[in-house]
Amino acid sequence: GEIYNYRELRDQLRLAGHHFQSDGDAESIVHLYEQYGTDCFSLLNGQFALAIWDSRRNRLILARDRLGQKPLVYRNEGDRLLFASELKSLLAVPGIPREIDPIAVDEYLTYQYVPHPHCILKGFEKLCPGHFAVYENRKLTTRQYWNPDNTEDHSISIHDAAGQLRELFRSSIQLRMQSDVPLGAFLSGGIDSSLVVASMVEQSERPIKTFSIGFPIAEFDESIYASQVAAHLGTEHRSFNVTPDARSILDELVYLYDEPFGDSSAIPTWYVAKHTREHVTVALSGDGGDELFAGYNRYKAVRLAERFDRLGPLKQFLAANIWQKIPSSSKQKSRIRQLKRFSQALGLPVLRRYLDWIGIFNADRRAELYQESFSRKLSGHDSIWFLDQKFQSLKHRDTVSAISLTDLQTYLPCDLNTKVDIASMGHSLECRQPFLDYRIAEFAMRLPVSMKLRSGQGKFLLKKAFGDRLPANIWRRKKMGFGVPIGHWFRTDLKELLYDTVLKEDARCHQIFSRTAIQKLNQQHQKNEFDHSYRLWSILM
Repeated sequence: GEIYNYRELRDQLRLAGHHFQSDGDAESIVHLYEQYGTDCFSLLNGQFALAIWDSRRNRLILARDRLGQKPLVYRNEGDRLLFASELKSLLAVPGIPREIDPIAVDEYLTYQYVPHPHCILKGFEKLCPGHFAVYENRKLTTRQYWNPDNTEDHSISIHDAAGQLRELFRSSIQLRMQSDVPLGAFLSGGIDSSLVVASMVEQSERPIKTFSIGFPIAEFDESIYASQVAAHLGTEHRSFNVTPDARSILDELVYLYDEPFGDSSAIPTWYVAKHTREHVTVALSGDGGDELFAGYNRYKAVRLAERFDRLGPLKQFLAANIWQKIPSSSKQKSRIRQLKRFSQALGLPVLRRYLDWIGIFNADRRAELYQESFSRKLSGHDSIWFLDQKFQSLKHRDTVSAISLTDLQTYLPCDLNTKVDIASMGHSLECRQPFLDYRIAEFAMRLPVSMKLRSGQGKFLLKKAFGDRLPANIWRRKKMGFGVPIGHWFRTDLKELLYDTVLKEDARCHQIFSRTAIQKLNQQHQKNEFDHSYRLWSILM
């Protein structure tokens, strides 16, 4: 990882009598621990997974950054503790068991990732973000060191909030631009990455190197917007046009991610990291802006559903099955299909409804997919626990704030940060995320929802603070996901691989999944009756 405020920490430690033998950031951690013990982690501004051996007390300390930008996995066997940044490292230890955890499978098919602290294999765990662990006298204890105040701040005006955000963002960018190696930025042409680049340009005497990728299918190609922002800001821009070949990189993706990872945007992330690394060693990205400032379209659905909750009988009518009989496109993101999915979940409790919207396989679909012998191993397990543990601590907030801040502590570390870290480090590219400076996160967590979502538009405060930095159409453009055409691939390039991997009669996955259920999904997809691309991708991975 990287400690961004280590110079400031070194100056403070020198005043306390510490002497340094190197110029890097790692030594500052040792001195901080010597000075403050395990309280030292709350002083670090950075992304890190670290281990400290305390020879005086004969104990080991593990710690992970606040928002889970860097991974740390371990196996506690009582008389020994194994730990690493990658599961594959632990599997290299002779005699290590490799038994699939049924609970982890169920959670993976729900979320498209295995949520912390669970791992896909029994007996392995991930250290949770914002936590440290102490292994002493053959006993492991974990403790949370980051528990930010999420009480809503009504005292701040929109004008003052915009000013504070500008200062925090500038400081975050400045810290992350410190580098002894070539540095650049990912530029998708979306608001978040564009604001990162705009601030970099303001603080640099040289042109900033920016990188994007383009696809031959317009529905997935943002490169025209990236080029427009690059021209507006005067960056040294490179756009790489690629025709994604999932078949050729799937083996490498599976190897890199260790666990099943169902977010197919790992493919374009892998490509942009690969091409960026040919020119720079460090790249800044815009991850985190959507969770912190209510940028996802699904938060509008949360707000709308919150209003329907007040309608009583009318809400029940809107949620009735009659709406499901309306014909709609087979495309997963068609407007009618989204409306049907929205209305179908209206009758559910708030968090159950949200999980139904974002989940890949809902509970009914998972039950249909599993072999009966596998279902019995789940013992009534409910995957919603992962969201609920965070949501319960946020129930004093409005629903949009509670949901978005739950995403910040679940979806962001387990999906987005995992995706970016592994894809970038797989090419020896260090990716830094300015929006995830803990000072910005703590500031944004206390803001009222009216400063984030207003008149049906998210990121209101970002526009208020930085509206003049970007072309007007970038602020107005429709949000695009960082995706690839997997739906088309399953009917063409990946059709044979899907059959060989999960549909052959002797496929090993049939110990878990019903072959008949997979065939049904695939047949509906092949006939264009329903877009099951995300589900088929999750099963394939």
